[in-house]
Amino acid sequence: MRRIKLLLVTVQALLALFAHAHEGMWLPAMLTAIQDSMQAEGLQLTAEDIYSVSHGSLKDAVMIFGGGCTAEVVSDQGLVLTNHHCGFSAIQRHSSVDHDYLKDGFWAMDRSQELMDPGLTVTFIVSMEDVTDRVLAGVDVGMTASARQAAIEAASAVVVKEAEQDGDHGAVVRSFNYGLQFILIVTETYRDVRLVGAPPASVGKFGGDTDNWMWPRHTGDVSVFRIYAGPDNRPASPSPDNVPYHPRHVLPISMDGVREGDFAMVFGFPARTQRYLPSAGIRQVMEVTDPLRIAMRKASLAVIDQAMRSSDTLRIMYASKQSGISNGYKKWIGELRGLRELHAFDDRRRDEQRYRERAASSGNEALSATLDSLQDLYDRIAPYTLARDLFIELYYYGPDLMRFAEQARQLAEHGEELEREGKLQAELHRLRQRAEDHFARSDQRVDQAILAAILPYYLEHIAPELRAPVLDRIQDKHQGDMNAFVADLYGRSFLTSKGRFERLLGRPARTIERELARDPGYLLSTGTLDLYRSVAVPNHARLSEAIDAMMRHELAGAMQLFPDSIFWPDANGTLRLSYGQVEGSHPRDGVTYGPFTTLEGMMQKYVPGDPEFDVPDRLIALYRNKDYGPYGVDGTMPVCFTASLHTTGGNSGSPVLNGRGELIGINFDRTWESTMSDIRFDQTKCRNISVDIRYVLFIMDKLCGAGHLVREMQLVHHGADGPHVIPLPIHR
Repeated sequence: MRRIKLLLVTVQALLALFAHAHEGMWLPAMLTAIQDSMQAEGLQLTAEDIYSVSHGSLKDAVMIFGGGCTAEVVSDQGLVLTNHHCGFSAIQRHSSVDHDYLKDGFWAMDRSQELMDPGLTVTFIVSMEDVTDRVLAGVDVGMTASARQAAIEAASAVVVKEAEQDGDHGAVVRSFNYGLQFILIVTETYRDVRLVGAPPASVGKFGGDTDNWMWPRHTGDVSVFRIYAGPDNRPASPSPDNVPYHPRHVLPISMDGVREGDFAMVFGFPARTQRYLPSAGIRQVMEVTDPLRIAMRKASLAVIDQAMRSSDTLRIMYASKQSGISNGYKKWIGELRGLRELHAFDDRRRDEQRYRERAASSGNEALSATLDSLQDLYDRIAPYTLARDLFIELYYYGPDLMRFAEQARQLAEHGEELEREGKLQAELHRLRQRAEDHFARSDQRVDQAILAAILPYYLEHIAPELRAPVLDRIQDKHQGDMNAFVADLYGRSFLTSKGRFERLLGRPARTIERELARDPGYLLSTGTLDLYRSVAVPNHARLSEAIDAMMRHELAGAMQLFPDSIFWPDANGTLRLSYGQVEGSHPRDGVTYGPFTTLEGMMQKYVPGDPEFDVPDRLIALYRNKDYGPYGVDGTMPVCFTASLHTTGGNSGSPVLNGRGELIGINFDRTWESTMSDIRFDQTKCRNISVDIRYVLFIMDKLCGAGHLVREMQLVHHGADGPHVIPLPIHR
């Protein structure tokens, strides 16, 4: 295949399309081709200004934050902005009942107060290079899927090894468009990232679950970190001797604000879209996957929410877990609704029919056969997809017992061997440390209630051959009484009590092995995991490979049959740019959303003492006095805005930029009517939500007294005679 057809169409076609829509998550390599289109809408930069290997560009101020968010550098001292919910786990780790940073916020008033967070990293992109020819050089048309994959992995390993030979960078070869294209991505990861500031929850999580995914929004979804490096500005392990990182590019901050119709773009690391999902896949999402996940998460949230309301200790303990469960729960509800409203299944079927018609008229009947093959493959993979979804919800989002039990596997299966080799004490020490952390972060009564709430859904849908044998006790020993089974499990397991677990570790290795071999908590966890890995995973992987191969043929055929269409590659956690404009929407009949919110709207939602809608006293005073400093506009304080930027998970924390490449906001959400955009993007409905950068500065300076951080930044105002850097310090 000629790769130019994989990613690019003519500029004229792009200009015609983007008069009507802003769908697309564009790779850096595509920016030159769409530069004219973007400039026609308001971009004042070149593609080289956005992405360059030879000199500092916007890409050098954007990074992967932690495991799944985006962040941006806003000072030459390595100061980083991201979302509050992206920094939430770090804030939680530093919080306690005595130092409740989740509730009260945290601000380091000087560098010595910034909090180290071992394990937290940020990763910059050094370069992205098309290596398709090298990776596919050993691939033949007649290869089996497994042989093809082996050849690709071998070639990719060579490419990666060459890229990493300097020892300073990481590298990975990523697949695009189901293996039609491969790109080498070279990265640089910094491992000393410290918490600098976070607003109180009443600002950073204002609106809570009620407002999550909703518009209008009034959430100050921001947290602040700083990158530290060695004296040579290179990545270094966390150390008091490290110094603030000096970036290749720093984002200037626009103080001019945004107006409806302004050009905007978002630069970040969107996680996953499914733009090319066939009708069979869409039906699976709509009829099975989303409804089941929604039901299981609703059940666990009922338990966790009640526990969090009962005490501050449990609120802090479960804050991060609740947030992660709730986010997906509400997103899938919106996604399901959006797919139904757009008639996504029927629409995709019509696309497939047009595909068949063009294939027939072209004389290439083999292309039509790919659609039939895809339907057959989705029918065959359905039980394993269901098993995967059930496993993820039970094992990763269910009771903490499931994951803690796996920590004891080495001791349970090789305890005596470890003793003979003199390694037993080291393993016991490791387990005691893991137990200390586990029991500090998990309440066993809550854990038990979560298992009791979601296990019925798991048992109803899981195939018998994938069910852990210990679950037979529900019928055999407890006569079908689920609650009795769960209560007995938590009452007897060594893994559900810190005291019992510590006493177990004090016994001889042979006794430990014997006890764990019949421990119901251990058997539930390992039995579920082992059957999933041995049965569901290989079958799902085998059929997924076949689906990807067929999708590769289907997509290549679509490029041939529809030469004037745009085929941007699905998001896969790689650096992408989306662009559009600041605008509201009309998502449903009689419903109109304006593009802006202000502090006045926040005060209209204010409910004293409410865990979601309370407001700090100082913020109330600032509002009443209209004391907004240089961040307000005509007696109002901008808070959030919407734009027609195509975003998804992973874009959280991404910088939203104007046409000059200046920071105007931080992306943190989509409207509820937009959550189907991972599968179907609709220009009239799909809007991303950003916190206005002026509100971010207002929070830091006026509300929280951290103006010294604002003074690190370059605040820019554009007058009739050109840009001006606003003089600092800022006077309140």
